[in-house]
Amino acid sequence: MTGTPVDERTGTVPEIPPLAGFTVGLTAARRADELGTLLARKGAAVLHGPAIRIVPLSDDAELLAATQRLAEEPVDYVVATTGIGFRGWIEAAEGWGLAGPLLDRLRGAAVLSRGPKATGAVRAAGLVESWSPPSEANAELLDRLLAEGVRGRRVALQLHGEPLPEFVRALRAAGADVVEVPVYRWTGPEDPGPLHRLLDAVLAGQVDALAFTSAPAALTVLRTARDTGRWPALARALRERVLVAAVGSIAAGPLVAEGVPVVLPDRARIGALARQIAVTLPQRATRLRIGGRHIEVRGQAVLVDGEPRAVAPAPMAILHALVAAGGRVVSRRDLLAALPSGGEEHAVETAVGRLRTALGEPRLVHTVVKRGYRLAVDPRGTA
Repeated sequence: MTGTPVDERTGTVPEIPPLAGFTVGLTAARRADELGTLLARKGAAVLHGPAIRIVPLSDDAELLAATQRLAEEPVDYVVATTGIGFRGWIEAAEGWGLAGPLLDRLRGAAVLSRGPKATGAVRAAGLVESWSPPSEANAELLDRLLAEGVRGRRVALQLHGEPLPEFVRALRAAGADVVEVPVYRWTGPEDPGPLHRLLDAVLAGQVDALAFTSAPAALTVLRTARDTGRWPALARALRERVLVAAVGSIAAGPLVAEGVPVVLPDRARIGALARQIAVTLPQRATRLRIGGRHIEVRGQAVLVDGEPRAVAPAPMAILHALVAAGGRVVSRRDLLAALPSGGEEHAVETAVGRLRTALGEPRLVHTVVKRGYRLAVDPRGTA
């Protein structure tokens, strides 16, 4: 077996990308390409199964009615929750010939923007934000409004794909006249096939992390899993095996409510989400000394003395079962049950043979006559 590869030009060992050997599933509708590119640059294989799509409401009667009202009546506060939503609202108003009077009204209001993207959209419309919360959280926006006092004030609330009932309820309880502005909404994907394939890959153990950038996408995944009978198995996978990451607490909400552990980046940004996955996922790799070799078992690949080795799904399933046994013998029957496609006992022998070939050292997997197989784990255990 060859040792760790060395770059002939520099004489140094090339750095292994942090996500090499891991597969990350994406559920995003927009900016999926951006997130996928960031993850791929870190070495990940990416599967995309969009759970939702955005439906613009430029011709929606409810949005038109809210826009007409706000163009005709004084406004005290404007809450911009998303950049894409605020821009969409102004574009729709332009199409209706209402942008001029609407912006005139909005210039006389205090504009609160939820984060940098919303702030950018506000400024692009020729407005100036009066305040933006450092946390980029709706809760802090609400606290600010309530602290300033909204009794008898009109508040225009730009929604971001779903209702904000608690936000609206609290403002109205404090005496505000709240005008909800539903700029866009979410619906299911035009082609649900990729989402179904992504869920099947998760259940087959072929996905190591699942990323969410919106609460509607999380809700759609949960609903799809229940409607198709996948939920019990998917719940176990998300709670026990798959790293679930969300761009922020709002996107994580539906998953947390189902008891799914979710990791969050320090900032609610796509780039920060990719970095969080790149830090957290490698920490979940299993590191062992087997047959004198340093073995790092990642989701869909193995590092042998720092050298990446691609392993097909069936041999990888065998390896995960052997690693879980910690050097104990695993019967052929139990290994057969671990194979993604099942089969007969000779399928186990074939998969073990392919595993030995992939690892480059047959002695790493021992055959125990009439009993099964085990890893040649060194007494010192983990590497």
